[in-house]
Amino acid sequence: MSKISWTGTNDYIASPALTADVNAAIALGRPLLVKGEPGTGKTLLARSIAEGLGMPMLTWDIKSTTKAQEGLYEYDVVRRLNDARFGEGDITQLENYIDLGVLGKSFEVDERIVLLIDEIDKADIEFPNDLLKELDLMEFTVRETNRVVKAKHRPIVIITSNAEKELPDAFLRRCVFHYIEFPDTEMMRKIVGVHFPDLEEKLVQRALSRFYFLRSVEALRKKPSTSEFLDWIFVLLHGGVSADRIEKDIPYIGSLIKKETDLTYLKQARHIRN
Repeated sequence: MSKISWTGTNDYIASPALTADVNAAIALGRPLLVKGEPGTGKTLLARSIAEGLGMPMLTWDIKSTTKAQEGLYEYDVVRRLNDARFGEGDITQLENYIDLGVLGKSFEVDERIVLLIDEIDKADIEFPNDLLKELDLMEFTVRETNRVVKAKHRPIVIITSNAEKELPDAFLRRCVFHYIEFPDTEMMRKIVGVHFPDLEEKLVQRALSRFYFLRSVEALRKKPSTSEFLDWIFVLLHGGVSADRIEKDIPYIGSLIKKETDLTYLKQARHIRN
């Protein structure tokens, strides 16, 4: 396997520690498990890795009902029964009724790709354990046909988690782990600069001050995230809001605060106007 290294992209600001862990996972051929608050750029990281390395990307979006088997393959028994009933298709060729899932497809492509398994902690607690062998050996067997699906090129696997539940130790042992710390003001300033390169410095300072003030309010049930901060900057610009107004008020606060109880608390505490 040729040595490759990710150095980031122009639209994604990564810390030196994150860059090092990405390249460690690539070198080891192990999944990179990325945790952090929602909105800290975990999903965007996978896209940046794919872009930076010039690789295609496949995404497996995990839901509460997702089973590990779905990522490998599914045997369409209903379609086969219908073909048998109506005399369509060669029902003796079971392979015609095997549909590869996202993980299976990532094994069969003719070039190395980035595979994003997004929000793994949404699934049942057994979900990660059910993928241990496949992620270790990069192969699985289709039981109905005995065909072994083996990765032609080991995909670069990025797994994200919002830390909604603990993941099994056996799964964690097989991953390189990185926790994306919430950006400090200097890092956030760089992130804003990437998305809004011509932003007035005074507006940046006032917006950052307001944003980090809100995050410092312990009583808030949901603190605003990086992605919500960028949305807020956008609507401030779209609405022609001045830096002086931000100092007096928090316009378009619905871009930052998403819970009624938090809005009520801020109003009662006179942090925002009624």
